[in-house]
Amino acid sequence: MALKAKTKRRLLGFSAALLLGCILLNVAAYRHASAMMRFATGGSRTHEPEKLSFLQKSKALFCGVTIPRPESRGSPLDLGTNASSLKINCTNGITLGAWYCPAPAGDWLVILFHGYAGEKSSTVPEAKAFLEMGMSVLLVDFRGSGDSSESYTTVGFAEAEDVAAALRYARTNLPHRRIALYGQSMGAAAILCAVHRCAVQPDAIIAEAVFDTLLNTVRNRFQAMGVPSFPSAQLLVFWGGRQARFNGFRHNPVEYASAVRCPILFLHGAADPRARVEEARRVFDAVPAPKHFHEFPRLRHQAILTAYPDVWKKVVREFLCKSPGGTTDNSPPFQFQRWVPNVQAPSLRANPPNHLARNGCSNRLIL
Repeated sequence: MALKAKTKRRLLGFSAALLLGCILLNVAAYRHASAMMRFATGGSRTHEPEKLSFLQKSKALFCGVTIPRPESRGSPLDLGTNASSLKINCTNGITLGAWYCPAPAGDWLVILFHGYAGEKSSTVPEAKAFLEMGMSVLLVDFRGSGDSSESYTTVGFAEAEDVAAALRYARTNLPHRRIALYGQSMGAAAILCAVHRCAVQPDAIIAEAVFDTLLNTVRNRFQAMGVPSFPSAQLLVFWGGRQARFNGFRHNPVEYASAVRCPILFLHGAADPRARVEEARRVFDAVPAPKHFHEFPRLRHQAILTAYPDVWKKVVREFLCKSPGGTTDNSPPFQFQRWVPNVQAPSLRANPPNHLARNGCSNRLIL
């Protein structure tokens, strides 16, 4: 009897410890999700996972990260003297900040969407490249960033409505013949989500550093911190979705891709640890429309234009100017292919890609 009582107490103690552990893990996941999706009003931003010490990683895991609300830097004049600021009305009273700069006589209007915890000025280098190609540009702040209202993000889900609102505004108010949507990381995911959920129909899409599923990109973040992703990644996606009122497990660009009907160009770094190249290939394979995938060697989750300016401009120019219906001269049409690995990779003459910086941030984090 004494042995049975002792065994029973041990089982009860083990069960209580297990229950307490589960509760603490869920509390940590809830706090972490809240910190990732609701921008802080102040404080210093938590460094990238790879740069954190053991104590900093522990604090981030159990207390959440600190991500201040992204505020606008610079002005539309960074694009040119004829650039201006705009306000775009979105759903539920949300307003989006934007910069517009027309090209002298361009047929294309390119709408640019930034990545997670970014804002429109982070796409100024790409916008300038488009302007050099003779294309007008519209740089948009997602909700919660820059000159837009709100202070939260949903990593591309609700931002799909921002994409749809920007496209509606452009078609109604801005001169154009054709419109392309360009998105970095979360911006690319939001574009694909808008195509699927909001039935937007641009003339072309450029998806840079896109992830395949929200769960996978969260897993990648935990792996970057050197900690097991299970079950923390699943709990983070669950609680993040609950807080933002959507199913995080169904926020999957790989599923949205089947709705794409226009030509689409994928640009991706071969060494991207946040959105792995094999995950981006899954999104590419799911697209039924004309498509092209260009991989950039050794590049991590960062600005491709900064590392490979000549190749980026060449591939993008040929894609937009020679895609079906977009030819601006008598040159042959763009040759869409299923897969182009490591094409035209120049040597990096300065620092390696993972040390490149743009606007003070070397890596544009997805999560």
